[in-house]
Order: sequence, then structure tokens, then C-alpha cells
Amino acid sequence: MNRIHKTFETLKQKNEKALVGFVSAGDPDVETSLKIVEAMCEAGLDVLELGIPFSDPTSDGPVIQRSSARALEKGVNPGVVLEMTKKIREKTDIPIILFSYYNPILAYGNDAFYRDAVAAGADGVLVVDLPPEESDEMTAQWAGNGLDVIRLIAPTTPVERMAHIADGATGFLYLVSMIGITGSGGLDTAFIRKYADDLRSVTGLPICVGFGISTAEHVRAVASVADGVVIGSAFERMIEENIENPDLAGMIGERVREYKAATR
Repeated sequence: MNRIHKTFETLKQKNEKALVGFVSAGDPDVETSLKIVEAMCEAGLDVLELGIPFSDPTSDGPVIQRSSARALEKGVNPGVVLEMTKKIREKTDIPIILFSYYNPILAYGNDAFYRDAVAAGADGVLVVDLPPEESDEMTAQWAGNGLDVIRLIAPTTPVERMAHIADGATGFLYLVSMIGITGSGGLDTAFIRKYADDLRSVTGLPICVGFGISTAEHVRAVASVADGVVIGSAFERMIEENIENPDLAGMIGERVREYKAATR
């Protein structure tokens, strides 16, 4: 049983939902980013999404775009992210998902990325702009099945398409809560419930919902209809607004505790 599967099984037994946290690796710098991630893990984060910074993050809103830009300015690239993954794995056993666009992975090399990601202790990969029909180009070069492939489901996706996407996914499915980009407002729990029910009718994989979730009330509402709640922009906004604060990691750890309490 891999770490992702084990985590969702354990949470199910405890009647809790997963808190999935995204941060751009290396924002605002590698040392601080590692401290932030360590604080998040110690505070109860269930799954870490570690973003590989990319210069053209088309599905991400301005907050995460700026976080990627800060990391890129510090020289963070896939190799640096994998080194960070290795250091994080030395301190925690929570699942680590590498969140990326395809271009950085292709440039690194599909086979090399798989080999180095598995060796570093990553558990899965989510490639935002790689549809199922094109992903064989990446996975066919993998030497094994040591990485779960997490798939995104958009709110405009018809049920037949949901079934096709879910069929090739492993780990969990990421259901986008709204039409738009990360950090958008207007969370509609009734809308999410309908799409989560549609998706659940075609898959047994856990369903995690992300985009537009920034408060404990949002977390509580989404946790009532999904298996996990994904938060990214809210963490990156805290980083951006408190870059010079020496207690930045502690502040984010405290916010993780607040969010995690809302998943129980």
C-alpha cells in the first residue's frame, strides 16, 4: 500500500478528510520554503503538493504566478525541486505530489524525472496541461509504476469524459471547484456537491476539491462533499504578504492547524 492510498484509508477510518496543501517549491527561497513545508507537515498537513515553478502557469492565478516567478528568480528548477523533495522526505512520511506543467518535465527528461522523483521519495505527479490522451508520451518512458498520476477534472467536464479521465488515474482525482483560475472567488458548495456526485458515480478513487478555498468555513463546507480539500493560493498569499517576517513558517503552520481542524 503506497503512502497516498494509506493516507486516505487512515483518514477514512478516523472519519476525517484530507488537507492537501500546495506551495511553490523554493518560494521565497529554498531555505525558507523548506522551513515552511516542515512547519506545514508538523501542523497536520495530510498531503503535500510541491509546485515546480514554471514561467507560463496558465491555470494558476496571479498569486501563484508571482510565487513561481520568485522561485524562478532564485534559480529553482526541477532538479532543485527534487533535491528539496529528498530533504522533505527525510523529515516526514506524508505523501508528496509533484505539481507541474509538462514543459519542465519534458526538458528534464521523462525517464530521468521518474527515476529521480521516485528516488527522492515523491509519491505522485500532477501535470496540469497533459491530457490523458497525450500522457503515454511521459509514462511510457517510466521504468515502473512508483508514481501515482493525479488527474484534474474541470467543472465543465461531462460524465462520460470524467469516466475516461478517471480510468487512467491513480492516487486521487483533483476536482476543480469552479470555472477560472486558482485563487478565484465564488465557492458554490451545491455546485461542487453535484459534480462530486457525478464523478463518484464513475470512480472509486478519492476526490479532492481545489480552487477558491481560503477559509476554515470553506474547508468545512467542501469537506462535507469530498474526500479532501486542496489549498494553494491562500498559503502563497500568506508567503507573499509576510516574506520578511521571521515567523513566516510558524504563521503558516498555525493556519494549517486551523484548516485541518475543519476537516474533522
